[in-house]
Amino acid sequence: MEDLTVMVVDGSARAHVISDAYERSPNVKRIIVTPGNDFIGWNRRKEVIVVPADLKKPETILEVARKYRPHLTDVCQDDALAAGTVDVLEASGFAAFGPTKAAAKIEWDKGWSRDFMRNNGIPYPSYERFSNEVLGRRHVDKIYEKDPNAFIYVKAGGLVAGKGAIPARNVHQALGAVNSMSGFGEAGNEFVIEEGMIGEEVSGYAFCDGENYLTTKEAQDHKTINPHDEGKNTGGMGAYTNVSLVTPKVRSKIRRLTIEPVIKGMNNNGTPYMGVLYQGLMIDENGNPRVVEYNARFGAPESEVIVPGIKTPMDQIAFAAREKRLSQISLEEDGRTRLGFVGASRGYPDDYSNVRGKRIHGLERAMDIPGVSVFSYGIAVRDGKFYANGGRLFIIVAEGDNICEARELGLEAMGGVFIEGNNLHFRHDIGWREVQRFYESKE
Repeated sequence: MEDLTVMVVDGSARAHVISDAYERSPNVKRIIVTPGNDFIGWNRRKEVIVVPADLKKPETILEVARKYRPHLTDVCQDDALAAGTVDVLEASGFAAFGPTKAAAKIEWDKGWSRDFMRNNGIPYPSYERFSNEVLGRRHVDKIYEKDPNAFIYVKAGGLVAGKGAIPARNVHQALGAVNSMSGFGEAGNEFVIEEGMIGEEVSGYAFCDGENYLTTKEAQDHKTINPHDEGKNTGGMGAYTNVSLVTPKVRSKIRRLTIEPVIKGMNNNGTPYMGVLYQGLMIDENGNPRVVEYNARFGAPESEVIVPGIKTPMDQIAFAAREKRLSQISLEEDGRTRLGFVGASRGYPDDYSNVRGKRIHGLERAMDIPGVSVFSYGIAVRDGKFYANGGRLFIIVAEGDNICEARELGLEAMGGVFIEGNNLHFRHDIGWREVQRFYESKE
């Protein structure tokens, strides 16, 4: 098909980079992004229209589809998937790429997801589900009576923008984490208390058609707000590819143990999985993976370092997945290493209200550097000037032949960016584990 109109459902830098992938396709003429943000529509090569919608209300997204009549809608945001946007679009005759609400439950219900892993032989940590904080606190007391130094996680059962997993290394932290679940509202009505896993985290991605799958290269996300992996969890402060920890042998284990059982298990449940499957993995010292979590779409910031390297047209992948013919195509990547630094408002992930509306300087210079791209999480554009309009604001992605080249270029680009009042926060140490492996490999 040619002269396609494609709609992307998301409002973050993930929407920006995925719309950029569709824009690179010779088959795509026009892209609709909903709800998007101002910067996504700024200075594009093809027609890109940003249209407001409510990600938690599929009927508002359906209204956009009825107005612009997309040939394909890529639903890549967690709230939209959990609300059943794919189901609503398909029922109204619009072709959608992404899992149904029932299949996306692997992300939006953490307790159900853990049970699914247990029932399908997928490696997972020991866990218990709770819907009562009193019982949760009793369970914590039992854990620390047995082992005062236990490492656990308390996780909200629902969607909380990647901030619902709270680590604890003593009983006081664990009890505090349980008490905090009520602060997540409905998403914290049920929660999971689970064993903390030791190893190195890796993000894996697979395009699935319900029977077959194609994998991208892996990425590594950096969740905490501060350098040295300290501070509160965020939606992600940066990421990189390529992850040398994932050898061909490890990759084979990941596919066999964490992707193929999902496809089989979903089919057995009567909910075939079509869309992008994210595997949040912990790789132990022996190269064995266990699942931290599944998501039903690309992550952000990982998508911003993975998607630019995909050479196969995105519309070709999406239509092949819809038509159960992924086995007939190949996924080609450019092999470049990419690293992304997220620029956030000072105060994120807590109170950053004082930063909203502050001027962002230097992004134009960053975008002019060869090998550097900028994708927007929350940039407002007024009269050609850029302003802060969120917690995470943008990600600067740099590419190179290796991790050190990409990191150096990214730091050069980030070094020229400034937010009025000295309100820019970013982590300078993104990719540090890979940098260390790079230098060790040269010895």
